[in-house]
Amino acid sequence: MVANTLKRRIVHTAQRYLVNPVGRKLPVTMLETTGRASGQPRHTAVGGRLVDNAFWLVSEHGTQSDYVKNIKANPAVRIRLNGRWRSGTAHLLPDDDAAARLAQLPALNSAVVRVMGSDLLTIRIDLD
Repeated sequence: MVANTLKRRIVHTAQRYLVNPVGRKLPVTMLETTGRASGQPRHTAVGGRLVDNAFWLVSEHGTQSDYVKNIKANPAVRIRLNGRWRSGTAHLLPDDDAAARLAQLPALNSAVVRVMGSDLLTIRIDLD
């Protein structure tokens, strides 16, 4: 448990100060949630796959991720795919086999999530 907490802190710090600031400037997939306390838009670089009219992803730290906490408070989100923002509704799927789901998502991102993750959680975003 202590190892997972330390791992989560290290990964969170790297994402907050390196991955997300760089991701905001690059054409990577970004998830926009509404801050549960601030009410302000929050952007997080994510990896996943568009299947029909739903975007699938796996959160590395499950319910401990700030963006998952934001989704719990307000599931209305936007996702930037190929430079275009699309609105949708996020659904947390704790009963889905997140490890099996990763096998269906882009290989490089899935490998990083497996290595860095401490509590995997599948999320499906139904796009408007």
